[in-house]
Amino acid sequence: MKKSVLFLLAILVAFNINAQLDRSTPPKPGPAPKVNIGQAQSFELKNGLKVFVVENDKVPVVSYTLSLDIDPIVEGEKAGYASMAGDLMSTGTTTRTKAEIDEAIDFIGGSLNTRSTGISASSLKKHSDELLNLMTDVLYNPSFPTEELEKAQKQMLTGLKSQKDDPKAISSNIKSVLRYGKDHPYGEILTDESVEAITVDDLKSYYNTYFRPNVAYLIIVGDISVKEAKKQAKKHFAKWEAKDVPTFKYDTPKSFNEPKVVVANKDGSTQSTISLSYNIDLKPAHPDAIKARVMNQVLGGGSFSARLFQNLREDKGFTYGAYSSLSSDELVGSFNAGANVRTNVTDSAFTEIIYEMNRMSSELVPEEDLQMVKNSLTGSFSRSLEDPSTVARFALNIQKYNLPTDYYETYLEKLNAVTPADVQAIAKKYITPDNALILAVGDVPNMKASLAKFASDGKVSIYDFYGNPVKALPLPADLTAEKVIEKYIDAIGGSEAIAAVSDYVLEGSMTVQGMPLNMKMYSRRPNHQCVETYMQGNLVSKQVFNGEVGKVISPMGEQNIEGEMLENMKVESILFPETQYAELGYQLELMGADNVNGQDVVKMKVTSPNGKEQTVYFSQASGLKVKEVSTNAQGTMASTFTEYAEVKGIKFPKNMNQTVGPQSFDIVFETIIVNEGIDANIFDI
Repeated sequence: MKKSVLFLLAILVAFNINAQLDRSTPPKPGPAPKVNIGQAQSFELKNGLKVFVVENDKVPVVSYTLSLDIDPIVEGEKAGYASMAGDLMSTGTTTRTKAEIDEAIDFIGGSLNTRSTGISASSLKKHSDELLNLMTDVLYNPSFPTEELEKAQKQMLTGLKSQKDDPKAISSNIKSVLRYGKDHPYGEILTDESVEAITVDDLKSYYNTYFRPNVAYLIIVGDISVKEAKKQAKKHFAKWEAKDVPTFKYDTPKSFNEPKVVVANKDGSTQSTISLSYNIDLKPAHPDAIKARVMNQVLGGGSFSARLFQNLREDKGFTYGAYSSLSSDELVGSFNAGANVRTNVTDSAFTEIIYEMNRMSSELVPEEDLQMVKNSLTGSFSRSLEDPSTVARFALNIQKYNLPTDYYETYLEKLNAVTPADVQAIAKKYITPDNALILAVGDVPNMKASLAKFASDGKVSIYDFYGNPVKALPLPADLTAEKVIEKYIDAIGGSEAIAAVSDYVLEGSMTVQGMPLNMKMYSRRPNHQCVETYMQGNLVSKQVFNGEVGKVISPMGEQNIEGEMLENMKVESILFPETQYAELGYQLELMGADNVNGQDVVKMKVTSPNGKEQTVYFSQASGLKVKEVSTNAQGTMASTFTEYAEVKGIKFPKNMNQTVGPQSFDIVFETIIVNEGIDANIFDI
């Protein structure tokens, strides 16, 4: 009976409490949780190498991270050699080839990576000594093989080709140059010339100068005791020779006194990559750092609830996502806000970004919104503690940036103490759109004029991929699109020679993701076309059009080409369509002058009978086609043409580079055959 009475009483009490609970008011947050971060143990070798050890025996794995604490350097005419030196340290030593290093690492199931500011490696504990033998062989004896340098240069040059049509890369380059200057380490950008100028001696010089123990930290994390770590460190790193390492001081880049509005062209683009950015004076150890992170999280720090995301995506529908970042740095910090938006709302998107930036300074953040952000950051910080390497990173930061020893143990307390007034004060200090670089990369003719209102003087400057101002190139007053086409036809051989071509075959080769491919392109009047692709002699794809029907054939089967793609093939398969533009119903629009890879060109928009648009560039000097850009469902494709060769009176480009998104392909046509007949079976479907 007593149990029943007590049970009933408990129900009544609970019901009464529930009845009095006001669910319209969220509960007040409790005090910030205490963080007990395990301390990393540290010691120093006689050569100056500082070692941090974090013991964690949950899994039998040990990782080693060697980190250089050096000043950024200006690389000048050989920009890229520092990162190249770091990447190539593991491609061969005086005792092992790259293949032998890779095989040895794979044999113990480990990993080894090098970079310009250090080396990282990990393996099971039982293989740690063998791992350190490999790691220190790379550290002490890199040979920088010439063939590996040449291979890396080719890869870097290929990457540069694709970046020239990548709006993010274009934007990044322009921001670097305009905000820091080309004589600052943060303002240098890679060029074809700088990459090609790098030599093995440059790599060795960088390594010999900067890979020194007295400017290095070794972080050891995993199933290892401090005693074992000391034994390993002395055995493998004590003979590393100390040497003075150069230090550098740089003038702080000047901020803009007023908004600087810049655009850059991305042919065929239907959207704009926009950013609003500027430099800030915020060092990693600054007392404002935590408050600044909270403020940026409210504005656009990555969550769906951030103001930029809510405004530009959820409310306006301008973009899939809009974000901001506010970063500290030992030299100079930065703020950046941006998004990818439709071209026709480029100016409206900037208006909303500036509105939200100003609102951070003019209004107090509601307590509920602020608490949501602090809860998110608390969770992120707490989850990071599950990774043992976090503790080592904290210990390293405390030493590098001279932080208080309890900085991370009291991090959540400092985070929880941030108030709406703190956020507003930080915003007033660091959110300054009136000193920003306002940059949009996209279709310049369709967005430039609308951005003039953001500049105090109404001026909008145009810059190129290298961060150089684009000068207006005048065209002759009497030049027309028809005259440009006439000059092109004459340049490739003339109307009579073109009319005499009944068929031609182009045989070429290219490399895709390291795999060599061969290609054969067959074209026959009036509009038959076939493209075959081979790998190691085996046909991997065939795309054919017989004048009426199109088909793709591969080992996976056959697929009919239909709809828009078929209509495009009907037009693209016509031999030398430029000679028939008027009869076929093409529309031509002269868009002005430009410069492509050092050549002054005439820029023209060409619209086919089915409405497909292309931007085509013709050399002002030779009249030959230099580049064409088009957009389809797969994205924007850019093709550049070089080294024309004459066969039977007609000039064909021997080299073609195609860029589709991040992929770039160099196609070399070794064989060009004209008017020797094509087997009709080639076009059978």
